[in-house]
Amino acid sequence: MQPLHIIVFLILFPLLLAVASLAVRSLSVGRIAATPANALIAAGSILLLFLTGSEPIYFTVESSLLEHFILAAEIGMGLLVTYLGLNSKRYFIVFLGAVMTAMTAVFEIICPPAADAVHHLFIDRLSVIMALLIGILGTLIINYAIGYMEEYHEHHKEVKDRRRFFGFLMYLFLSSMFGLVFSNSLKWMLFFWEITTLCSFFLIGYRNDRESQDSAFRALWMNVLGGIAFSAGVAYLSLGTGIVDLDQMIKAGPAVAMLPAVLLAFAGLVKSAQMPFSTWLTGAMVAPTPVSALLHSSTMVKAGVYLLLKVSPILSGSPAGLCITSIGAITFLFASFIAVSQSDSKRVLAYSTISTLALIVMCAGVGTANAAWSALLLIIFHAVAKSLLFLCVGVIDYKLHSRDIEDMDFLIEKMPKVAAMMNIGIAGMFLAPFGMVISKAVTLKALVDIHPLLGVALAFGGGATTFFYAKWMGKTLMVTPRAENKEGAISSWEWVTLAGLSFLTIAVCLSFPLISSGLVDPYIALVYGASPTLEKSTLILIVVTMTSLLVIFPIGVIYNARHRDYRLVGPYLSGVNIDETSFAGAMGSKLYPDTRNYYLARWFGEPILLQGGLLCAGFFIIIMMGVVLL
Repeated sequence: MQPLHIIVFLILFPLLLAVASLAVRSLSVGRIAATPANALIAAGSILLLFLTGSEPIYFTVESSLLEHFILAAEIGMGLLVTYLGLNSKRYFIVFLGAVMTAMTAVFEIICPPAADAVHHLFIDRLSVIMALLIGILGTLIINYAIGYMEEYHEHHKEVKDRRRFFGFLMYLFLSSMFGLVFSNSLKWMLFFWEITTLCSFFLIGYRNDRESQDSAFRALWMNVLGGIAFSAGVAYLSLGTGIVDLDQMIKAGPAVAMLPAVLLAFAGLVKSAQMPFSTWLTGAMVAPTPVSALLHSSTMVKAGVYLLLKVSPILSGSPAGLCITSIGAITFLFASFIAVSQSDSKRVLAYSTISTLALIVMCAGVGTANAAWSALLLIIFHAVAKSLLFLCVGVIDYKLHSRDIEDMDFLIEKMPKVAAMMNIGIAGMFLAPFGMVISKAVTLKALVDIHPLLGVALAFGGGATTFFYAKWMGKTLMVTPRAENKEGAISSWEWVTLAGLSFLTIAVCLSFPLISSGLVDPYIALVYGASPTLEKSTLILIVVTMTSLLVIFPIGVIYNARHRDYRLVGPYLSGVNIDETSFAGAMGSKLYPDTRNYYLARWFGEPILLQGGLLCAGFFIIIMMGVVLL
């Protein structure tokens, strides 16, 4: 089987499943077919890994009918955005939709470029990494959604049951993400880019109430704005040079492609929710948990940094590259500090996602081999661990009827299995020597080589990351004799996904040297001419340490919670102690001591820091565009 066949399968098969989700009325039939179908997608992405080498492979698809379809679809999407704006009386979106439609019509019909793409599709090590994340994590999350959405509608009777439409959007999103990462034609990439924007809009607004609609439209106008910049970059490059291929644009270098690269980078900054566009991602947390895990943690936002890494060689060493690095540094610092003040676990994860993406953006702006190596590892480790955390929060929310961190006291006793899996994810995000910390260490070296202040931003933001994750972990690992097990009935769909992601988190740490040598190093060597390497003994030590901790940690915690052979001794409670956990209050009442986290809202509150971060990042956006235009 040829790689091209697998690529076409990965793009078209999820599209077929999307149509089937709408056409098949029986939800039970859909559930039965979902597992083997998802397994085929995951298997296809894995098979692609073994069918391709370190050198990129390019494919030409000759079909005028396909080109006409893409043109019609792009115009249709522009008209749809315009209609959505008119229907909701949001006239800025109407304007953006009109501009989007007009640009497509002018570029493709009135003033078409003299040349078409030479190679429409391609595959390299970076696109293989992205395909593995989409194919494996995406299908696991869709499996989880089958059980989750049934329970979601039991808890939210006021929300119209549109699970068939939900399934359609999820599979359509997978199809478009595969198309995006395999597209060498910039016009094709733009087409798939815009589909992900519309999928995100409809999924964020799934509840169809005022809050979700406001969040959905905020995400829509920001991402459409990024899409317009993408379209302008492609049009400028194509009409000016006849180049429509991504690889040819990169080969042309900064002398020819600087302005298009900056416009594409702008689109990447919006899609990856960097300040001043970060509010669309935090608002998207109103969506059902599988949406947060799939679109806004593991895949869609990664499309933004994927594009930034692709154009990074053009931007390296330029004022525009320095501006992008500065935007990433500002976003990382401000988002990490804001996360300290959040008690809603989904908002903590949202700001944590924004800050990690900002690290990758910083690396893309730096554009060195060390920085790119670190960025690719950050993408991998973050996608797996953060997907696990989002899905754990979804289960906890239904069982505890809260997703507030302060309500997760004694979680290791209330929900021992889920708590253990969640702490695997948390450990993978901030504890040494897990993958995220290794990547950050290499990032620190790459940033300090450029400017020491960038290293300072990473150090302070990393300290905030440790603070908000450590206090969350501490709440979940508290023990008490009065906790009741509330794990209850969790669907097999959810258990399989959580277990699978926990295993993947451990497996990624275990296979860290293989991932580096087989996927990351070949891409870095091809693009930058050299790749950072660690001594073999160092790699072995890192792998053994990471794996040992990841295996021992949850086993030890669960065993400790279930087989305590020691006596809990309560502190002096400033009153008449009844037992080790309670004391007598006024009027003979029985009171329990309460422990609360520090959120430091006075210094790190969202209203205080967000505006400052938006203004600072917005300033560098203006500088970046101004410098390039002048």
